[in-house]
Amino acid sequence: MTIASPTPRMIAKKDGAIGWMIFNNPERLNAVSLDMWEAVPEILSAFDADQEIRVIVLTGAGDRAFVAGADISQFGESRSTAEGILAYEAATERAFNAITEAQKPTIAMIDGFCIGGGLGIALSCDMRIAAEGSTFGIPAAKLGLAYGASGTGRLVNVVGPSFAKEIFFTARRFTHDEALAMGLVNRVTTKEALENFVRDYCALIAENAPMTVNTAKQVVDEFAKAPGNFDAEKCDALIARCFASDDYKEGRAAFMEKRKPAFKGK
Repeated sequence: MTIASPTPRMIAKKDGAIGWMIFNNPERLNAVSLDMWEAVPEILSAFDADQEIRVIVLTGAGDRAFVAGADISQFGESRSTAEGILAYEAATERAFNAITEAQKPTIAMIDGFCIGGGLGIALSCDMRIAAEGSTFGIPAAKLGLAYGASGTGRLVNVVGPSFAKEIFFTARRFTHDEALAMGLVNRVTTKEALENFVRDYCALIAENAPMTVNTAKQVVDEFAKAPGNFDAEKCDALIARCFASDDYKEGRAAFMEKRKPAFKGK
């Protein structure tokens, strides 16, 4: 059963105990535009309110990508000024938080590219199940932008500090085998078996006591929180410095012009 969505680029469906949220921008490898970010909290709120839904699955349309990042083609329009950057970051943070704080267990079903903001979406989920051939990465260092502090924290919580630094420092793409080895994904299966594998996992979860599952989700999340001395202001200042830099402008321009950027560290 299809559920109303604020934008056709996001599909919301109910199938028994599963709520499906599908990033529907396949011509751009499901890159997330501003209207898609803004739709995420609304869809998840509807899923949480439906007592028949026990598990939420996030996936991408088509068979080439889960989500290949934020739609960088919009950056000149929505992230070229300080005010635009703040508004855009607020929208993405609301989306990430809505996924993280969903009352139902969330599973990212990954088939293909899971890059940048797409990996951020997957990291916001409770579990990640991937098809063979999927690739993962955060290319922030190639664009001169900074990954958000909360998103960085989610990556560290999943893979640990050393692997998180490797992912950020190299900005390269990692294979499904590498992702499995570092704990970035929970399970890997074939492309052909992926959906049935995820459905079987959803059935296992749906058979269990919802209150117990929700309690486990919240208690585990409490343990994953950063210590109380975390300096959020420092992190925000460092991130803002990147977005105000010439390197960020150069990264955007190089992407749009399909050339290699020439960063100068300022």
